[in-house]
Amino acid sequence: MNATKTKKAISKTRLLLAAMVAMALLLPATAHGAAPGITGPTFNLTAQPAYISQPDGSMIYSWGYGCRVAPSGFAPAAISGATCPTMQVPGPTLIVTEGQTVTVNLANGLPTSAGNTSILFPGFSLTSTTGGVAGVLTQEAAPGGTVTYSFVAGTPGTRAYYSGTQGDLQVEMGLYGAIIVLPAAVPANCSTGLAASNLAAEAHWGEHDFRLSHAAYDHAKSCYDREYLFQFSEMDPDIHYQAQAQVAARAGCVAGAAGCSLNVATEPYHPAYFLINGRSMPDDMDPNYAVEYPHQPYNGNPHMHPGEQVLLRVIGQGRWQHPFHEHGNHVRILGRDGNLILSATDPTSLAGPLLFTTSTTPGLAFDGIFYWTAKGLNWDAYGHNPASGDASAKLSCTPDANGYNTSATAAINYFEWCQDHNKPMELAPFGDVPGGGPTTLPDPNLFTNGPWYGGSPYLGPDATLRATGCSAGTNAGPLAVNCGATGSTPPSGTIANSPSGEAGFAFMWHSHNEREITTNNIFPGGMLMMMLVDSREFVIDESN
Repeated sequence: MNATKTKKAISKTRLLLAAMVAMALLLPATAHGAAPGITGPTFNLTAQPAYISQPDGSMIYSWGYGCRVAPSGFAPAAISGATCPTMQVPGPTLIVTEGQTVTVNLANGLPTSAGNTSILFPGFSLTSTTGGVAGVLTQEAAPGGTVTYSFVAGTPGTRAYYSGTQGDLQVEMGLYGAIIVLPAAVPANCSTGLAASNLAAEAHWGEHDFRLSHAAYDHAKSCYDREYLFQFSEMDPDIHYQAQAQVAARAGCVAGAAGCSLNVATEPYHPAYFLINGRSMPDDMDPNYAVEYPHQPYNGNPHMHPGEQVLLRVIGQGRWQHPFHEHGNHVRILGRDGNLILSATDPTSLAGPLLFTTSTTPGLAFDGIFYWTAKGLNWDAYGHNPASGDASAKLSCTPDANGYNTSATAAINYFEWCQDHNKPMELAPFGDVPGGGPTTLPDPNLFTNGPWYGGSPYLGPDATLRATGCSAGTNAGPLAVNCGATGSTPPSGTIANSPSGEAGFAFMWHSHNEREITTNNIFPGGMLMMMLVDSREFVIDESN
């Protein structure tokens, strides 16, 4: 799907603000996510210049790591169209397994005036370094030269890698990436019980398994169902413009000769672009490996079903700390920089904090679990209605020990919170709180935002029709009105969306620093994306 088609699909969405954050969207036909990268244990990388794009139309001169030759493989294997260009921002995600000896061969393809370059691997102890020249922090590759690093992949988890040469300039220019270490032995319970049931539910609806592993760590409580990698960084275009101009002025100079070096001022620092995986909103919601971003292959578009344990792999790759808020639930931190956080008194228990806002500290990586279940909405999010003529509206809900419907993996309402089963919306689902509504909403002429708004609080295609007992023919067409019992649902259907088209909820995930959700001071943009939740019949396809 190209950018134009994707953005048109995204524009055909519907918003529902419930309380403070919940929004319902008509989602595009496919979604894109996972934690894509290249597999080792040997990686042949190069550092080269290229231009990366931003939503304001700017093409920013940058440096990045890439593949010098074709990698040994791509992961997850189910994602088609994977590429590893000679330059990308962030650099290729290196995927290895615990205990492997990892070898990284780096060639310096930067302009001669940029000087040496290198890679640091925080959290790993190098077993050998060959070639190159001595640098302040590690061996470096001189212009046109190479250097080889070797280390053993220690504990599982997510970590950063980045340039160890003139970091204030080279990391800013884009020389950074991620390493994912998978556990050598997956805990048995991560392939049985509820974890297996969730996989069976996905398989019933024709979904592929896009995980790199079944567990984030060698621990029985680190199982997960989906995963996403987010690398946060910021970019000061003035630094990039200076580097571009000085490189052009020194074209053809001889390495080491007088005047053949850059003198780029990196302070004061005034970033204008705030990036997730090298892209800003809305570009970060386009597919992985989209051809319109040849040097920014990774996106940021988390997508899930209710009840799924979603592993978030997050790295702060810039200079600033970014307070990022994942609307819809808190994030349970599993570990930081590959260090699992365990209870001091009970090593079988995790002890990571439950965070409302996750701080992406520069150089720090963390792994955390996020999930969403609809518990707490206080209405049936699936639109069940025993009086409806739709058989799917009469599905049962049998609570497990935790109160969720997990026995019927093929059911649309798998993982429904049973206390809300068959519970209708309030009589005045929209309107002021004193009038019986759950929230006070702004003027609908401002709130509906044209084709974005659909007006349904229910999960799943045809969910509004299930809830009201309508037929698609009765309530089809633009600007259709509710044909069910008075008060059972707000009017549904807009210029772009019919009542039979509602699909799910979306929650805005974004930086809590207001300037960081802009692109060159234009809102919306920057560190912002949408987390999408759909009921089971909506197939989440991350393969294209």
